[in-house]
Amino acid sequence: MLPLLYILRHGETDWNVEGRLQGQADTDINARGRAQAERNGRRLAALIKDPGIFDFVASPMRRTVETMQRVRTQLGLVPQGFRTDARLKEVHFGDWQGFTYAELEAHQPGCTQERARRKWHFLPPGREAESYEILAGRVRSWLDEVECPTVCVTHGGVMRTLFYWLGDLPPEKACELSIPQDRILRIADGKLEWL
Repeated sequence: MLPLLYILRHGETDWNVEGRLQGQADTDINARGRAQAERNGRRLAALIKDPGIFDFVASPMRRTVETMQRVRTQLGLVPQGFRTDARLKEVHFGDWQGFTYAELEAHQPGCTQERARRKWHFLPPGREAESYEILAGRVRSWLDEVECPTVCVTHGGVMRTLFYWLGDLPPEKACELSIPQDRILRIADGKLEWL
């Protein structure tokens, strides 16, 4: 069984507000995102009595790194005292990164319909593009190496795959989940719970 995990999504970015597909585009959190990160850090401070027993790991993207730094500050820890893992990066949207669905449809009508029908398996155009299925394999390799209580800051797509692997959700339901940026996902004793 997995050790205790606290998983957080990065704070809000301007691209989140605009509905842009971020994927692995390296964006920054905005003022609201910074406040979300700090609030989640205070929540963790109330939950974690001994942060020294925890591993702290984040996706290497700027938005997750800053979120983790703000979380750690609220825990009274050195902001930079964590590691990054590329397996925790968001799903890569290929040539679609940076666009809204409306912009994609305006350029090529109907192009997003297949993704809506087969979101888990859909591979966007572009050399580096990934499907949720590919992302899930990347995340599984990280999960299999978790050995101690962990605080992780990652992305919505990564968290959706956790519901697939650990929450017994069918893939098509897992990839449709709404993942909040102002809550913490606790994984303990085989249960996933939003705090």
